[in-house]
Amino acid sequence: METTTAAQPADSHDLIRVQGARVNNLKDVSVEIPKRRLTVFTGVSGSGKSSLVFGTIAAESQRMINETYSAFVQGFMPTLTRPDVDLLDGLTTAIIVDQERMGANPRSTVGTATDAYAMLRIVFSRLGQPYIGSPQAFSFNVASISGAGAVTFERDGKTTKERREFSITGGMCPRCEGMGSVTDFDLTALYDDSKSLGEGALTIPGYSMDGWYGRIFAGSGFFDMDAPIRDFTRKQLDDLLYKAPTKIKVEGINLTYEGLIPKLQKTMLAKDKEAMQPHIRAFVERAVTFTTCPECDGTRLNEGARSSEIRGISIADACAMQISDLAEWVRGLDEPTLAPLLESLGDTLDSFVEIGLGYLSLNRPTGTISGGEAQRTKMIRHLGSSLTDITYVFDEPTVGLHPHDIQRMNELLLRLRDKGNTVLVVEHKPEAIAIADHVIDLGPGAGSAGGEVMFEGTVDGLRASDTLTGRHLDDRARVKPSVREHAGVLEVRGASTNNLKDVDVDIPLGVLVVVTGVAGSGKSSLIGGSVSKLEGVVTVDQGAIKGSRRSNPATYTGLLEPIRKAFAKANGVKPALFSANSEGACPACNGAGVIYTDLAMMAGVSTVCELCEGKRFQASVLDYRLGGRDISEVLAMPVAEAVKFFGAGEARIPAAHAILERLADVGLGYLSLGQPLTTLSGGERQRLKLATRMAEKGSVYVLDEPTTGLHLADVENLLALLDRLVESGKSVIVIEHHQAVMAHADWIIDLGPGAGHAGGSIVFEGTPADIVAAGSTLTGKHLAAYVGG
Repeated sequence: METTTAAQPADSHDLIRVQGARVNNLKDVSVEIPKRRLTVFTGVSGSGKSSLVFGTIAAESQRMINETYSAFVQGFMPTLTRPDVDLLDGLTTAIIVDQERMGANPRSTVGTATDAYAMLRIVFSRLGQPYIGSPQAFSFNVASISGAGAVTFERDGKTTKERREFSITGGMCPRCEGMGSVTDFDLTALYDDSKSLGEGALTIPGYSMDGWYGRIFAGSGFFDMDAPIRDFTRKQLDDLLYKAPTKIKVEGINLTYEGLIPKLQKTMLAKDKEAMQPHIRAFVERAVTFTTCPECDGTRLNEGARSSEIRGISIADACAMQISDLAEWVRGLDEPTLAPLLESLGDTLDSFVEIGLGYLSLNRPTGTISGGEAQRTKMIRHLGSSLTDITYVFDEPTVGLHPHDIQRMNELLLRLRDKGNTVLVVEHKPEAIAIADHVIDLGPGAGSAGGEVMFEGTVDGLRASDTLTGRHLDDRARVKPSVREHAGVLEVRGASTNNLKDVDVDIPLGVLVVVTGVAGSGKSSLIGGSVSKLEGVVTVDQGAIKGSRRSNPATYTGLLEPIRKAFAKANGVKPALFSANSEGACPACNGAGVIYTDLAMMAGVSTVCELCEGKRFQASVLDYRLGGRDISEVLAMPVAEAVKFFGAGEARIPAAHAILERLADVGLGYLSLGQPLTTLSGGERQRLKLATRMAEKGSVYVLDEPTTGLHLADVENLLALLDRLVESGKSVIVIEHHQAVMAHADWIIDLGPGAGHAGGSIVFEGTPADIVAAGSTLTGKHLAAYVGG
């Protein structure tokens, strides 16, 4: 007997519906996204893709999940405000895999970030010989300590005292405290030993003898202020440099005296170098050298942790192995009592290999891995997950991938989809767009000219449509028929950073050089290790820009300075009035433009400040004008409009115009001058950095994947910019995977042949036409297929 099952209402919910989304530049966007399919979002950089995917769909999903936790737990979580959207229906749990760099905490390694090291520690604590203790005995973040003392407690109405002892066995190297490197100070950079302290011997920024430091040194009585430092006794020099904090009385005031080196370690070395003021950063780079810890040889572990071995391999050796080799070694351990753990560790390590990160090692600090590598490292957690019906949200998963590796990434995305998940991908590469089940194209332009849905449908439909993405989808660059002649070479000899195998290479100067090769082949090691540190080299990498939500392109590039001065001069008032972070700030919102109300465990609410209506300045400041505009109107202008405004007429400011032209050159014409830096995408931040650094007096520019986050149509503009740099007499070295940039190069240096210890050699040097004709390397084959297509 046949049974026919009626359609279940539950099965009809197969769409995620968005209606009336207005986050950032979205203009009342309404879309329907099919569930359990792979949907790719395309459009020029700044068209609103991230606002729709991350700012609306993923943000609301995460906010609703956070609301299911108890109020106590929510107190510890970031508060998320509800996105500006009329209706969101059919949402499922969203997992975001973005390109944010993994924290550059000096204690964080690839092993600790993925739990692989935690599992490895358990394996060594059970199987390692000799036995040294629990898993924390192998942790370089746990110090070994012991202590004893009297413990008082009540028993049967009597107070009893007992002696108790305790000890914790950790794995931290005592010399470097688990950092793997020790800091040494170059004393000649701290003081001039021919002078006395009174004559200003100290050369540390801020340590002048006119202020409190002079009083503290003179009042301490530890040394003679008028004797040259070279005449100090050993005790006096020790007091000057190393003395522990000591209470002293100066002119009747209680103060603390501390030696220079512990003081500098607390005040300067505890900070992130990027966040320091330029003169302090220059001092630290001059005075401090980081050397590998001589006691643990950079392994971060103490002698005990290094002495315990399994089949002749210590945990330090295991972490230094390439992950593909370590996976093989773990699979070879046959121990029935640990079978589930070894299985799980083996699977995690295999995931690294499968995702194309088998060339990393577990002891690699997370601060040294690229944005693309960080994104793929985060993916590892989700690959083996047994969860289904999840929405995975990816931000350009092909960043940093050679065309050879994009194929593997595509397979992983399809595998996640085939497990019954909804996969949403923001992407520009045609090879990645090709695998989509559904495409949503935003545009037509960027910033205020974008934020509308231009197309929804299949990839073939997009190709046939007359949208910007559709027209450029089949763009193929041609190899340059003739290349420029180089004007000398930069010699690199014996480069052996990371996986490089004693590489010798001559990098031509005065031309566009592209360094390429699969991910992990040693491109960044070659350029970062041997070229970036040289005099006259300007390096623009993908490191995050330091800046709060009060920072914007105008403050970051130094553009606000000449604008404030011009406003002040035109109106006869002081420049500080034209800064929303200084005297001109609206008193109600302190110049933030919004008032944030914290509702404890519920999502906080940010409302536009009623007094200044989001303009951030007090009303009296807005009466002052320049060229018919007030300061808030100037900050609301897109770069493209500001170029015209400050280029001619009453508001002509040559200094500001030069900065704005550079911003327009790098493809940021749509950004408004006052947009908070926190809202910029990774590619936008890098281009903002490039525009800022272009003013520096360097003869060689090194760019790390400048096509990140660029639409196919914008890549042509970038190539024109690189050409202009070369024609102005600069040498440009680009680390890049994009075939259009390779085809446009004057000279290609290809590293490989594989990744990790299978790479690290130069496999080709020559012109793009030569590499295509030879077709002997992976890059050559892919470039030949690309230009032939």
